Amino acid sequence: MDKEDFNMDDWKAVEKEYLQKVVAKNEHITSASYYTHLFSPDNTEVLYVQTYPSWEAMEKAAQRSEELAQQAWPDEKARGNFFKNRDSYFSVNHSDEIYAPLDGVKLLPQNNSKDLVLYVRRTYFTFPEDGSQKEFNEMRAENMSKVLSKNDYIKGYYPNVHAWGSDKTEFVEAFFVDSMCDMEKMFDKNSELIGQAWPGDTGKQRGKKWNKYFTGVHGDSAYTLVAELSK
Repeated sequence: MDKEDFNMDDWKAVEKEYLQKVVAKNEHITSASYYTHLFSPDNTEVLYVQTYPSWEAMEKAAQRSEELAQQAWPDEKARGNFFKNRDSYFSVNHSDEIYAPLDGVKLLPQNNSKDLVLYVRRTYFTFPEDGSQKEFNEMRAENMSKVLSKNDYIKGYYPNVHAWGSDKTEFVEAFFVDSMCDMEKMFDKNSELIGQAWPGDTGKQRGKKWNKYFTGVHGDSAYTLVAELSK
């Protein structure tokens, strides 16, 4: 978004047109959203996330989008001008990652129309010899039922694991909150709920058991959900 004459409303208008004419009509795309930078290593970063019901649907979605674009702009020149203008808002550099969702989701309300804050936490798995998938899944389920589901500051929560991309050890958790202030309150409330669920030495022992599944390295980023550009 380094255009000299960049205007946020103009960019949104372009993306909204594409959303209405293509993405919203693409039956292979379950949802789609744009996220703009709040804090992350790159202040020019924009995330575009699409979800699909299956790998097969993901493969079909690109072809279907091309068909819908041709229907929306049947004149080849007009279609070319639209996409040239759309592409002009971004650099040619991009990366692609695919993640598989885990269970234990707290869904955003379908009627959400607010530009929420998306907090993304990336941690990295180790695969301890004294661990098991069963134990990890049980601990995650407990954390969801006793902490995350009871934290009213969390409007939505989506855990994901690596499916395709640069690092197979990635565990990506996406938290939606109303504001940056509520993000801080979310952390405090999580700590409070953890203390209530596992007081004293119980919490310390559980923490050690949980932490053995991770390297201890993590990354934090925050973005703004552009609600009006969401399917």
